[in-house]
Amino acid sequence: MKRSRRKKSGFDIAFVIVNTIVLTIFCIVTLYPILNTLAVSFNEAVDTLTGGIHLVPRKFTLENYRTVFRTRTLMHSAYISVLRTVLGTLLHMVLTSLLAYVLSRKEFLFNRQVSLFYVLTMYVSGGMIPGLLLFKSIGLTNTFWVYIIPGAISAFNMIVIRTYMNGLPDSLVESAQVDGAGHFRIFLKIILPLCKPVLATIALFIAVGQWNAWFDVMIYNASRPDLSTLQYELMKLLSSVSQQSGDPNMAKHAANMVTPESIRAAATIVTALPIVCLYPFLQRYFVTGLTIGGVKE
Repeated sequence: MKRSRRKKSGFDIAFVIVNTIVLTIFCIVTLYPILNTLAVSFNEAVDTLTGGIHLVPRKFTLENYRTVFRTRTLMHSAYISVLRTVLGTLLHMVLTSLLAYVLSRKEFLFNRQVSLFYVLTMYVSGGMIPGLLLFKSIGLTNTFWVYIIPGAISAFNMIVIRTYMNGLPDSLVESAQVDGAGHFRIFLKIILPLCKPVLATIALFIAVGQWNAWFDVMIYNASRPDLSTLQYELMKLLSSVSQQSGDPNMAKHAANMVTPESIRAAATIVTALPIVCLYPFLQRYFVTGLTIGGVKE
């Protein structure tokens, strides 16, 4: 017995050591690109071209960020990005969670048929051109709502939320119905609080997708500069800097010159900062979601 205990104790120690080494390497591999991008964004653009920038900027400057924020339409486009992220995420979560609740109820007669209809939309799509013609025919193009309405409901997210709701005890809903609660009250008071982990996870994915979206701006609202988003403006800024970098006259202003690499680094930090600030508030729901299902009735 003593030998087995010693072997087990030794195995535990070896596991902790190996696990610590692996996780440390993983953290370094994960954090290094972020810290390197941050260092490049604060380093002089011409000096960055010589290489050797790792975790600390060699020649500190704010010119990269000044170039990014010097864009005239940047603040308005940031407002549009925030607005579409907030409204798009809220509308998506409300409609998708309501649909998932309806399809999770066994008393709903057309449960399978409606679920099959939404699953088919995941595999069958008309494509970008028919979608553009459809949005144009119903008057969504050149409007703000083209960012919100097409993505109001997601079949995949609905299935994920419905599956999570199906795992909740039926006794909770039955006891509430015995007390006279209707479906809407059950949904608000019982189902939603229990679905916080899955809702928070999906909300973060939707918010990141809305915040990073720029291709729909180019397709549907290219003629409306007042509806341009932050990502689209930064993409245009990066393209203009790429063209200017090949101009021989830029060598005269090398001290204040910016390069695509430096602008790309600064733009990456600017666009990622809001999501990085949002994640800590939702992290605890991810941890809760990992423990769900560990205890059965």
